[in-house]
Amino acid sequence: MTSAPFTIRATTPDDWHEVREIRLEMLQDTPLAYTETLEEALGHDEAEWRRRGARGDAANGISLVAVLEDGRWVGTMGCVSFRNEPWPMLVSVYVASAFRGAAAGVTDALLAEVEEWASSRASGLMLHVHEDNARARAAYERRGFVATGSTIPYPLDRRQRELEMVKRL
Repeated sequence: MTSAPFTIRATTPDDWHEVREIRLEMLQDTPLAYTETLEEALGHDEAEWRRRGARGDAANGISLVAVLEDGRWVGTMGCVSFRNEPWPMLVSVYVASAFRGAAAGVTDALLAEVEEWASSRASGLMLHVHEDNARARAAYERRGFVATGSTIPYPLDRRQRELEMVKRL
């Protein structure tokens, strides 16, 4: 685990190269954590990556990154409000392996910013996590999320499940 100074900021369309780079890293590191395959992501054009970068300042969501002093992105986290859900949903969570854990502080710093954004819209935050992603489930539990008992099919293999977790803000 590495502890290094970093800043948290929202993504922009001009970040499209870095948005692409960290997304590909995420999909290679923990493919079952996301609802997109590496092959699908590799097929996206610049316009799609710019659109994803623009999520940093979207009306219904936010996309944040943790950036080291040297400019390297070591974490990302997003949140989106869906009309049919009572609480905003935490999405696209990733922290580079060398920056995971409480001592590094990346996950907690990203989550604090997401929670601040979400708390102005709702009284809680929700997420879906793959049933086999024990590392992520444990990280969410340590940060106050609890399983609701509800599940949904995992979009990339409907025989598998994603567990719903929530946190009151």
